Amino acid sequence: MTEPEHVTVDDKPIIEPMDEHNRELVDNVHPRDWKNPTAKDRYHLVAIGAGAGGLVSAAIAAGAGARVALIERRFLGGDCLNVGCVPSKGIISAARAWHGARRAEEVFGGPAVASEGDFGRVMERMRRLRAGISPVDSARRFSELGVDVFLGEGRFTGRDRIEVGGDTLGFRRAIIATGARAVAPPFPGLEDVGHLTNESIFDLETLPGSLAVIGGGPIGCELAQTFARLGSRVTLLHADTHLLPREDPDAACILETRLRAEGLQIEHGARIQRVEGGGHGATLHFHTSQGEARQLASERILVAVGRSPNVEDMGLETAGVAYDA
Repeated sequence: MTEPEHVTVDDKPIIEPMDEHNRELVDNVHPRDWKNPTAKDRYHLVAIGAGAGGLVSAAIAAGAGARVALIERRFLGGDCLNVGCVPSKGIISAARAWHGARRAEEVFGGPAVASEGDFGRVMERMRRLRAGISPVDSARRFSELGVDVFLGEGRFTGRDRIEVGGDTLGFRRAIIATGARAVAPPFPGLEDVGHLTNESIFDLETLPGSLAVIGGGPIGCELAQTFARLGSRVTLLHADTHLLPREDPDAACILETRLRAEGLQIEHGARIQRVEGGGHGATLHFHTSQGEARQLASERILVAVGRSPNVEDMGLETAGVAYDA
């Protein structure tokens, strides 16, 4: 039996702050004292990746009587629990309540709101809710369902074998459910300023005074509106002609009208040239859709331009799986 490696990437913790709620989360979805089980001779199914796809596949197969192994290198629950649906809806609901309170006097004749609000409490509530949900996706729960849970990096060593933590798991079938990660465009200087993605923005404890959001898709739009409602000065820059470029332009127009009414600045067709750090933030140099050169100073930058599949360093070639970027 082997122990999983500590929950870090490049010797840095992958979740912060390590308060009571995040400790509870880690104890459920990547227990620090977890001992990987002794591998069975052969599994009917091995699922690589313990996000929504891997968890559901493993639970159904185990419920049908199959011998199942589940491999996860980071946190069980995947994006949805840890850096997606659950934390985003946690702070979106808070932002909606703040927005409603501010409008209560104007719209409903309610009491006037004088307080700025407490962003730290918003994020603490989100962490508490996330931790409270985490037992559903926990390593212990799936172990109790009859699934052998292995924490560590999985790598195919053959068409019917995968190695994790020094153990080799033989299998009849494997499901690759490794999901995707946030990507950052190659703007000069961007990597030097400590930009945020959906995988790091939920670690914030202090509200940015200003936030530049790069990307006009669903993640960029929902987080831009949320942080504006929580009190940040938000500018949303994207390269397309309208927000939500994969959706109907009429729907995007309705959204844009709402966002602008709530104080967001929106730059369509923005072409970012470079990013410079300095002082208490960063400066984005970009061209507008009319070709005008502009600068935008912002305390923090959120990059939300898309996702890239997690297919590297898994030995997919050895397993006979063709793939590309």
